[in-house]
Amino acid sequence: MAKKATKTITVEQVGSPIRRPKEQHATLVGLGLNKMHKRRTLEDTPSVRGMIAAVQHLVRVVDEG
Repeated sequence: MAKKATKTITVEQVGSPIRRPKEQHATLVGLGLNKMHKRRTLEDTPSVRGMIAAVQHLVRVVDEG
């Protein structure tokens, strides 16, 4: 059987978690982001979308593919 192509989304951290609630810092770590301008390509799932929405002021969606 052929594998289904999974959709991906690339996010970049553009804001610092300093002086932010611990939950927002933990969300960035959960997305694999811990340094400014670091990019991660993640599977496009509702849970990942929710995490991005929770820290939308700290991240930027670079590519949706």
